[in-house]
Amino acid sequence: MQTLELVDELAAVVGRAHVLTDPDVVAGYVIDWTGHWVGRTRAVVRPADTAQVAAVLTVCHRAGVAVVPQGGNTGLVGGSIPMEGEVVLSTARLTEIEQVDPVDLTIAAGAGVTVARAQQAARELGLDLGIDLASRDTATLGGIVSTNAGGIRMIKNGNTRHQLLGIEAVLADGRVLTRWKELTKDNVGYDLPGLLAGAEGTLAVITRVLMRLVVPSRETQVALVGVDGVGAASEVTAAIRRAGLTLEAAEFMTRAGVDLVRDHCGLRAPLDADAPFYLLVEVSGQDSAQEVLFGVLQESAAAVLDAVVEEGPAHRLWRYREGHTESVSAESTTPPLKLDLSTPLREIESFLTALGEDLADAAPNVRAICFGHLGDGNIHVNLLDVGVDQREAITDLVLRRVTRHNGSISAEHGVGRAKALWIGLGRTEVDLDVMRSIRTALDPAQLLNPHILPAGQR
Repeated sequence: MQTLELVDELAAVVGRAHVLTDPDVVAGYVIDWTGHWVGRTRAVVRPADTAQVAAVLTVCHRAGVAVVPQGGNTGLVGGSIPMEGEVVLSTARLTEIEQVDPVDLTIAAGAGVTVARAQQAARELGLDLGIDLASRDTATLGGIVSTNAGGIRMIKNGNTRHQLLGIEAVLADGRVLTRWKELTKDNVGYDLPGLLAGAEGTLAVITRVLMRLVVPSRETQVALVGVDGVGAASEVTAAIRRAGLTLEAAEFMTRAGVDLVRDHCGLRAPLDADAPFYLLVEVSGQDSAQEVLFGVLQESAAAVLDAVVEEGPAHRLWRYREGHTESVSAESTTPPLKLDLSTPLREIESFLTALGEDLADAAPNVRAICFGHLGDGNIHVNLLDVGVDQREAITDLVLRRVTRHNGSISAEHGVGRAKALWIGLGRTEVDLDVMRSIRTALDPAQLLNPHILPAGQR
């Protein structure tokens, strides 16, 4: 189908104003957050509801036109960028918050609702969303489901799949799948919402989600702790748990990362000690949580170089952690190479040491800034000043290194385009074949996000 004819058919569904083709207007839809993945699209279409999404996909399916679903476009692996002229189906107008239920502790909302809006709606009733991440103002509920995001509260609440009770999604041929019950226990057949979580838009376009909410802790305490290694940080978090406190978050940073954030954001040194590693923990518990936390830090004196404690939310302390992403992007001379990985907790320190040695040998010009979620072994490896001709070789080096430490090439950002070549490092051939079979069953023409994850069997 010619582009003009396609645009006319799509406009008949969503209205001419919501089919975008002007290069200046669509520019933000064809480049990812890092600035590395830049593509092209025949059109960006913005349906208003599930019925319009179904009609759009019916048009594209009949015409044999590939579609890339896109939420807030905050992904870091190029998974929502149309690289070969695919139509972009934006969920930007699916923004209705239908209900926040304080009895069953659920929120029903459109896929285009941002994490921040969902948090605000829940907090107005004394509840909260179980997922939180630095991109909360732009990341959407459909997006975090599609990538199965973890975020900074995963240590307490679990990942997005754990929060998902129900889903409405449109298959490639326009059929609408609805699995929607406010039930914690509903054990009838396959867990289809769980299957779509983490599928990166390859199986269906998510339009509505039903997610569980959590009751937030009444008060929290936040500590920024200087330590000499990840092992020492793990000792402190273990001691916090043994003391009966609940870990709301546990993040680790390096001296290089904190220095970068300080330079970019104009912050003073967080501690008197110049520590090689930093642990940021947020805890809750009994009314004496601060006293208990101080006691843990004193008893862990052998592992603690210095520490500061503030009552939550302690935005000043969290700034050292949440400033990493913007600082990395601003300070790199090239689009940063971002590799989201995980290892067993016992392997984090040895992995970081070996990775530093690998990079010193193979790419001494590259700066590595590593930080992440200590409680679940999630390491965000950010590589600055990587030349275009170096990206593939360095990606290969890092992903093979993490595999040797019994880790995963993707912890919470997905595979996308950035790691498509290396998916075999994380899954066996039988595993990949099962995924291909599932994809073929739901989208035999391979029209949904066709160039990521293992391709189906035509």
